[in-house]
Amino acid sequence: MLKERYFVKIVPQRGETVHRFVIGSRQLVAGIAGALLVLIGSLTFAGVQVASARERAASLAQQTGTQQGSLERIHQQTATLQRQLQAVQRQNQEIQQLIGAPASPHAKKVSFAVHGADLAATGRELRALAAASRQTGAESNRMRSLALRVLNIRRLGDLARAQMLAAIPSIDPVAGAQVTGCFCWRTSPDVEFHKGVDLGASYGETVRATAAGTVVAAGWDGEYGIKIDIDHGNGYHTWYAHLSRADVQPGQHVFKSETIGAVGATGFSTGPHLHYQLMRDGVPIDPAPYLNGVPPNVLASLP
Repeated sequence: MLKERYFVKIVPQRGETVHRFVIGSRQLVAGIAGALLVLIGSLTFAGVQVASARERAASLAQQTGTQQGSLERIHQQTATLQRQLQAVQRQNQEIQQLIGAPASPHAKKVSFAVHGADLAATGRELRALAAASRQTGAESNRMRSLALRVLNIRRLGDLARAQMLAAIPSIDPVAGAQVTGCFCWRTSPDVEFHKGVDLGASYGETVRATAAGTVVAAGWDGEYGIKIDIDHGNGYHTWYAHLSRADVQPGQHVFKSETIGAVGATGFSTGPHLHYQLMRDGVPIDPAPYLNGVPPNVLASLP
């Protein structure tokens, strides 16, 4: 059978020339075997390619899953940072309201959505978050600086007010003394208007400055005996008369409640006591309202 021959004729459509080929059995078998080998090789190559493609697809799927997990974690962290930034913004606004500071012309509320689905979108979100963080940080620094400045100003204002209060007579110069002579007209020992109050006290008891100020005079002053005059620098002067001694000198600065002398009976006096006189702008006023604090009407007039 292998010695048999086969004729192959190729006849064109027009039939002008007929091509004739002679193929032996062995050549036919070899051709068919070669075709089969080519087919098998093609199928094998295609199978390898398909398997490789499947492996790459599986690897890409795994990478996609990993990237998706990373993106989800980044989104969660970004959302957390956004909430923190918004909390800082609210604090900045509260500080601004508390100190009465004007809003920054460059300040604006930071708000952006966190829903990026890929690396590019996530990158945009992170850049927006970084810009928001820088802006919020700058606003926080501005608020901190303003708050410190306002607090310093208020502190200075409090100190100025405290200094002002310290210079207003507001305590009893002889602790626990009773008023034995009023700021009023009296007939004894003379008919006259008594321009101060007499405070009953024992001889030698401590006399204290009723407000901070500078000693103008400390010594003998006629019928007042030993007298101390303190200028409080705000229109007020306080006089302490009939002392047994003066413990301060003219020009000396004294603080409120500082010891300045001792009760006596010098000058025109019927016995040991302290004549306490309060002058305002050169005019005597009733010291009684000032013995237990600054009077409300005076407090109301302060800045």
